[in-house]
Amino acid sequence: MPGLDLTGRVAVVTGAGSPTGIGFAVCRRLGQLGAAVTLTATTGRVHDRVRELRAEDVDAKGVVADLTVPTAAEGVVAAATDRWQRVDILVNNAGMVSVNDRHAMSGGVSGLPYDDWRHSLRRNLDTAFLMTRAAVPAMQRVGWGRIVMVSSVTGPVMAMRADAAYAAAKAALVGLVRSLAVDLAGDGITANAVAPGWIATGSQTEDEVGEGGATPLGRSGTADEIAWPVAWLCTPGAAYLTGQCLVVDGGNSVAEQRAR
Repeated sequence: MPGLDLTGRVAVVTGAGSPTGIGFAVCRRLGQLGAAVTLTATTGRVHDRVRELRAEDVDAKGVVADLTVPTAAEGVVAAATDRWQRVDILVNNAGMVSVNDRHAMSGGVSGLPYDDWRHSLRRNLDTAFLMTRAAVPAMQRVGWGRIVMVSSVTGPVMAMRADAAYAAAKAALVGLVRSLAVDLAGDGITANAVAPGWIATGSQTEDEVGEGGATPLGRSGTADEIAWPVAWLCTPGAAYLTGQCLVVDGGNSVAEQRAR
């Protein structure tokens, strides 16, 4: 179907090192729609994901990068353009925590050191800003682009206890999306966010599994169930959708009654 065809398009997906994570699931779906993919992670495991994608006939390249460093974002985009001469799609999935950084956890305002606040914002918000700033010129050159932020229901829709910095950063991603949507519409570039709820990735805790069971659908979502809407937002068929935040949470944010 032409509206779903990404043949000839080049995507960059950040935070795609985990084999069970949303980022890698997005890479798979974009590749199946025809896109070539540059994926990033903070460790060398990104190259394992590249080998898996190539085994599925997806043209892929991996880059190890700490995207809180401004020059790293520029390097990722340069790696993609050197290989394929273009970047059409950017999925900003990096954030939360990484396997080599356990200091990005949040806390309540009264007990949250300022350095920890800034660290969480750098990982969850600044990475998206830096990657977007680096990728937009390549999209403007071809007059076509898709930017998708992987936000969260935490922040834009609701909040958890003792999670101030994470909630603030994820809410700010939606504000960034709306600003980009207005500024870049004339260049043929759309910008949207997806807000996942409880998702069964390798980092999900037992408490989170229980929370997922309390949603109207009675379970946590899968990484692939986030990857599909992300991938659709990257397609030609999503051309008239911009500046929006799509909540994908099994109905959790609309359920007024939780007791069964």
